[in-house]
Amino acid sequence: MRSEALRTELRALLGRRVAFDEPLSRHTSLRVGGPADALARIDSREELLRIQHWCRDRGVGCWVVGSGFNTLAREEGVRGLVLRLSGLRRVERLDGGSLRAEAGATHTQVIRFCEQAALTGLEFGAGIPGTVGGWVAMNAGIREREMGDVLHAVEYAEPSGEGCFALAREELSFEYRCTHLPDGAVVVAATFETRPGEPERIRAATRAQLEQRRASQPVDRLSCGSVFKNPPGDHAGRLIEAANLKGLRVGGAEVSEVHANFFVNRGEATADDVLELIGHVRERVLQHAGLCLETEVRVLGGAT
Repeated sequence: MRSEALRTELRALLGRRVAFDEPLSRHTSLRVGGPADALARIDSREELLRIQHWCRDRGVGCWVVGSGFNTLAREEGVRGLVLRLSGLRRVERLDGGSLRAEAGATHTQVIRFCEQAALTGLEFGAGIPGTVGGWVAMNAGIREREMGDVLHAVEYAEPSGEGCFALAREELSFEYRCTHLPDGAVVVAATFETRPGEPERIRAATRAQLEQRRASQPVDRLSCGSVFKNPPGDHAGRLIEAANLKGLRVGGAEVSEVHANFFVNRGEATADDVLELIGHVRERVLQHAGLCLETEVRVLGGAT
């Protein structure tokens, strides 16, 4: 989308909330990646639908990113429009004690709200990075619990911009790190099955979850979260460590010494470094264990 006419139209629609040739390294947790043709902040679901409709009518590719975790942008960048739902951040308690959060609400915002409102049920999400939209789309979670266990309903925008719809939990299906939504659906909000709880117990459970993450993951380094999905009955981190790959580097990208399924940017990594490291690790684990690891990280600008 490098047509000046299209860019002029987008400026008219979004004003200063759209930037052109914007480096995605500024918007992903690994701090690597080339430019998007355009990157825009969306402030309402009505605006989202208008932009989706505009993209459809003009044949412009459209991608949505949250806070940039679990996302890797290629060095050549992304053609089309990348959207951030940063304006959709409302979190509220509903009658009965359930919680509704818009897609752009961050993990920190949601967990803090639960603590302040004395709502229990989402403590396991403490420290799982990203936004509510990513949590839902990826069925984020820990070993014992995942979003599909507490999700009550999802509100989503149809990709052509024709409208927003809702699906109850009974209409959804879940797999490891995947919620099956309609093709191209963009999550705009979700309702979770929380309930009133004791504030001190909620805070204690949240602290315990955060401490466990600090002890077992490289939270002080730039990373994108888990790189590979855990294969059935095993853990990607264990397989990578068993292949003696902790500390393996390609350029500025490194397999973390703390947790082998986290790749960190030592400060000078490129997206090409990270992708090459993913390929090396996958090949070595295949040779060592006979298993081909599947990536969990989403790659923009092409396929891994």
